[in-house]
Amino acid sequence: MVAETADPQAGAAGLRGQQAVINALPYHLATLAATAAREAGTHYFDLTEDVAATRAIKQMAEGAPTAFMPQCGLAPGFIGIVAQHLCRGFDTLVDVKMRVGALPAFPTNSLKYNLTWSVDGLINEYCHPCEAIRGGRSIEVLPLEGLEHFSLDGTEYEAFNTSGGLGTLCETLAGRVQTLDYKSVRYPGHCDLMKMLLEELQLNQDIETLKAIMRKSIPSTMQDVVLVFVTASGMRDGLLVQEVFARKIFADRDGAEPLSAIQITTAAGVCAAVDLFREGALPQSGFVRQEQVELPAFLANRFGRAYQQSRQVESIG
Repeated sequence: MVAETADPQAGAAGLRGQQAVINALPYHLATLAATAAREAGTHYFDLTEDVAATRAIKQMAEGAPTAFMPQCGLAPGFIGIVAQHLCRGFDTLVDVKMRVGALPAFPTNSLKYNLTWSVDGLINEYCHPCEAIRGGRSIEVLPLEGLEHFSLDGTEYEAFNTSGGLGTLCETLAGRVQTLDYKSVRYPGHCDLMKMLLEELQLNQDIETLKAIMRKSIPSTMQDVVLVFVTASGMRDGLLVQEVFARKIFADRDGAEPLSAIQITTAAGVCAAVDLFREGALPQSGFVRQEQVELPAFLANRFGRAYQQSRQVESIG
């Protein structure tokens, strides 16, 4: 079936009689797709990173007889499942840091970046306020700020604030953690160049031109690597301790149809969520948060195993 995405009624008509819908449309269509699912009485899953869309879907899910589970990808998505799992191992939480990067395996340009997923989603993350917890209080911080550098597995990276990666963890961990934040990982130098484009050249006021430039001038690649890096620290038995989860997931180029790392990780996230829901491991109605998924169950799932088969830079018990 083909339906006009701007018409919720047409979408609802196409969904009636279906058990579930997986929305992989651009982020700005998430609320329209969720509205169609609500009217059709269909369970709803999506991959959005957009904070405003998720808030709208959360309201839409109140009192619904069906389930609404947005943000089922990598970040938000899997990263929140990992963070929640780590948090359970402490008597008192102090800080949680979530870092994710979808990076070219062989960077060659000045940005040290290739297009591996949606340009719309990428620019959305770079241009909207970011949720965080500081001093135990929920706040908003600016995108492309909070620059930090770190080394993992012998490679140097930078990380900076981007929007949407925390999912609903600010609400879930409110009153339990002193510091919580999410940052995108890139190779060193990327943040400064993006700030030059967005702020100094004022392309943050002409987003369509920026998107056109990136699509024209930055090649896409299927040879990528996804980096997942989560740390949590807190008190346990009177001692301050830290737990780390770090993985690298690489592109699969061995099959007849090569898959990029971001394709593998995103598909694994949403397919595992739907599969666990089908098995009854998740609430069957209302708003479902990513952190309601148990990490061991996710990693044992036939789709979630994609993260188990990755390179485990650091493992957890």
